[in-house]
Amino acid sequence: MTIKQGLRQNLGQFAILIVVNAFVGAMIGLEQTVVPLIGKNEFGIDSNAIILSFIASFGLVKAILNLYAGSLAERWGRKKVLILGWLFGIPVPFILLAAPDWNWIILANVLLGVNQALAWSMTVNMKIDLVGREKRGLALGLNEFAGYLSVAVVGFATGYLASIYGLKPYPFYIGIAFAVVGTLISAILVRDTRKFVQLELQGENQDSGPSKTLTFKQVFVQTSWQNRTLLSVSQAGLVNNLVFGVSWGLFTLYFASFQLNVNEIGFLKALHPAIWGILQLGTGSLSDRIGRKSLIYSGMIVQAAGVWVVLFSGSMLGWIAGMALLGVGTALVYPTLLAAISDVAQPQWRATSLGVYRFWRDLGFVFGAIGIGFLADVFGVGFAIHAVAWVALASGIFVFGVMRETKRKHQDPACEVQ
Repeated sequence: MTIKQGLRQNLGQFAILIVVNAFVGAMIGLEQTVVPLIGKNEFGIDSNAIILSFIASFGLVKAILNLYAGSLAERWGRKKVLILGWLFGIPVPFILLAAPDWNWIILANVLLGVNQALAWSMTVNMKIDLVGREKRGLALGLNEFAGYLSVAVVGFATGYLASIYGLKPYPFYIGIAFAVVGTLISAILVRDTRKFVQLELQGENQDSGPSKTLTFKQVFVQTSWQNRTLLSVSQAGLVNNLVFGVSWGLFTLYFASFQLNVNEIGFLKALHPAIWGILQLGTGSLSDRIGRKSLIYSGMIVQAAGVWVVLFSGSMLGWIAGMALLGVGTALVYPTLLAAISDVAQPQWRATSLGVYRFWRDLGFVFGAIGIGFLADVFGVGFAIHAVAWVALASGIFVFGVMRETKRKHQDPACEVQ
């Protein structure tokens, strides 16, 4: 059977992977509104840092496994790693449903971190494999659209159910369905994409000769700090997820302090990933046309503005505006960062490089949960949120000053391996 890269040529399989990532995102949406409130209202936890520890456990496990998801995929194949990720996700809603204390919530989020690291990573890599070089931004925009719109919809739905029936058990029943259906679709309908990587490698070799093979250590060094562009992308990813972690956990508690009900909190929390998800349909494709850098630094600056609006508005209208700005800023950044990594990395070590980037990116959950949670406990929630805005602004300035454009990689030697 002859295979060709391209979105149109592989539309059926691409669409299946879109659906799969919607189910992957639903697993995070399950926790967006309800879990922080369970810590505060049902388990009586007063410390922001302790409540946010469930995000830290999720982020740490996800970050570490991201390092190995790419290399596992290159050895085992994408589909096997995708299914393995789902097998770790199936117990999560059951544990959340039955949890007698906060330690069980942390355990559930360890498993959720494994699920997201393996399953979401594979949907990213498989879409990149299918579409080829020219449509990466569009492909990743579609992937992240499906995942984060699902986060938003499920986050709002669980908040609505909790406002009617209580924090447990009904919001978690739908999570069981997500995990089971996502696993079945991945096992039955998804096809592995390693042949597309080999096809792309053949094309690369014909154009420019055999590409350089790097060890895991070399890829880690390149992606983390040696290549200035990959350094810029990795730090922006870390700060982006620091902001997301704060939005996920601390903003829930912040809104609750104004006596908002669970449904209102769920609506506000859903705005960020909903706008982020929908706009990625355009921003991923836009980055294919105008380049990556301008969208990344402007997106980080818009996120900083959104955080400040949330902090200083003190009203529902202002919070809506602030969460909407967060969504706009994240939409500019999220698929563009992944596309920039894919521009620089060569096909045979691209999955590993994406894993290293996702390692640094998801450490942002840890810094956001522990570091910002600690600041909130010591100096107050307002001070902590203020600090987050300054960090996001500094990240955008760093990208502006240090990163080099990656879209026309073949014209920019600075984007080659150094």
